[in-house]
Amino acid sequence: MTGSELWIVRHGPTEWSRAGRHTSVTDLPLLPEGEDDARALRDRLAHLDPALVLTSPRLRARRTAELAGFPDATLDDDLVEWDYGDYEGLTTATIREQVPDWTIWIGPTPGGETAAQVTARLDRVIAAVRATDGPVLAFAHGHSLRALTARWLGLPVSDGRLFRLDTATISVLGYERDSPVVIRWNS
Repeated sequence: MTGSELWIVRHGPTEWSRAGRHTSVTDLPLLPEGEDDARALRDRLAHLDPALVLTSPRLRARRTAELAGFPDATLDDDLVEWDYGDYEGLTTATIREQVPDWTIWIGPTPGGETAAQVTARLDRVIAAVRATDGPVLAFAHGHSLRALTARWLGLPVSDGRLFRLDTATISVLGYERDSPVVIRWNS
């Protein structure tokens, strides 16, 4: 368990991520600069020899994995973005017109996922990582990876709000002695 590392990569930018629109089930392609950003990850990940490569099944994550040099990544439905339900495609500012102070971390998500549901699926990802002998590389989404980081550290998914995560960045989760830690963030 304490030898596991989880390398997480947020997909490159899409039209909606650039505009701050919540994107979970809408399967948008990367912007042309998002494809360039994903290609730039290839050299940064070339030294890594992962025992397992996972990706969200969404096009933006799969394409990022492919362009970063991992076209055979295993699809993992547990890595999908938080399901925003009725808030799909809306910005936080638009949602707050009806629900003041709303955030995905504490607010309701009508028609979407609860924090408990997100916790259950991300805990399955963590169990798979910790059962793997060697580093694991995972391509996914902003909120799901921030929530995954919180769960890695033993925190509630709502503490994902503490981890800003930009598009096309690499972060590494691991251990210091027996304690789960963030080794590198948003690099």
